Amino acid sequence: MIELSEFKGKPILILRRSEDDKFPFSFGLSKAKLILENIEDIKKFVAENNHE
Repeated sequence: MIELSEFKGKPILILRRSEDDKFPFSFGLSKAKLILENIEDIKKFVAENNHE
């Protein structure tokens, strides 16, 4: 689930595994840009460490 919200007047994105998620992951524009700049390394990290 994705939710758009605000924190101190700035937009944030909130990612939840479910509606009941007690510990959602949230970040603003600066961190979103950082994630996008490093998305290939993030994908590689997941692929190398996903042992489910």
